[in-house]
Amino acid sequence: LVLTMAGPRSLGAVALRVLALACFAMPLRAFQPSASFASSFLQTRMPQESSMTKTPIGLRMSGFGFAKTSGKKNAPGLQKPSVPSAKRVVPPEIMLPDYALDGNPKAKPPIMPWDIHVNSPEEIAGIRKAARAAREVLDLAGQAAKVGVTTDEIDELVHTETIKRGGYPSPLNYCGFPKSVCTSINEVVCHGIPCTKTTFKNGDIVNIDVTVYLDGFHGDCSETFCVGECDEEAKRLIKTTYQAWQSAIAICKPGVPYSEIGGVIDDIVQAQGYTSTRNFCGHGVGAVFHTNPTILHFKNKQNNGVMKEGHIFTIEPMVNEGVAQNVMWKDNWTATTRDNKRSAQFEHTLLITKDGVEALTAKTETSPKFFWEE
Repeated sequence: LVLTMAGPRSLGAVALRVLALACFAMPLRAFQPSASFASSFLQTRMPQESSMTKTPIGLRMSGFGFAKTSGKKNAPGLQKPSVPSAKRVVPPEIMLPDYALDGNPKAKPPIMPWDIHVNSPEEIAGIRKAARAAREVLDLAGQAAKVGVTTDEIDELVHTETIKRGGYPSPLNYCGFPKSVCTSINEVVCHGIPCTKTTFKNGDIVNIDVTVYLDGFHGDCSETFCVGECDEEAKRLIKTTYQAWQSAIAICKPGVPYSEIGGVIDDIVQAQGYTSTRNFCGHGVGAVFHTNPTILHFKNKQNNGVMKEGHIFTIEPMVNEGVAQNVMWKDNWTATTRDNKRSAQFEHTLLITKDGVEALTAKTETSPKFFWEE
């Protein structure tokens, strides 16, 4: 869970975290949960204001972050709410995560943000397998993101290819999320819901976020793709996001505080006139979809722990052409930039090794190349 409103060792911070975890353990429907998730989810009601974002945190809060709900019947901007297809079927032989049937994740992260699970060699092997499956599925989804294709068709592809590999599409029914993948177009920051009437247009940028649950472990990754021919500003945004993300990954090794990641990202994106989203974050991943550590993608001094061999987590910055603030659609999932300018994102599942870091969801020799590599 992301609670960054007070000093990490202050009584206030610990009390808020305990409160959040207590709420998370209760039935989600008791809170009419927002289903935001580029990190775990819950809804709570607290009168405080975030010291980082200066926006009310009362209604939409999750481990990935929180966002102020839009008061408009239909969200502003280019993207509009559409109609999701029926929930896709998972064959009975597929191993299910603990939330698959009722939408309620049973596993909770440790109370203290610096309490981070060290994965065993056996766990690492399992996560590596899930991460490779996620990479394969993401590559296929990216290749399919063409003009005229609907986001529902991307969802169908991701669902089918995940099942082919013996896996479960982790987003499906996670706190009630209705589809098997997130498709976030243009001003959508994260958690876009695939729909039957949302069609890719020439010049769109889309982040496709794939997570696969395989043999008891999750592997999580995403990329932002150009649909058709994008304008130069879109390409600059995507490439800057990629460079900031890669630079943050490059500092990872045992002994590095997790708080240093955000400063690396902020320095690069701000120099280009962009902003880094502050209210959604990266997270620990493995046997549990979202857990410690919390990865903030902006400058901070939060004590979210220190990297240690065997830690596995995601770095997934969301970088915006305009302001960092965003609003939540009434579907309680889709977050869009407040000024409707575009946002880009990349994500890897990362393993801290003895002397560095390994991207478990790294591209393979057969993966599509980025536009600047062609």
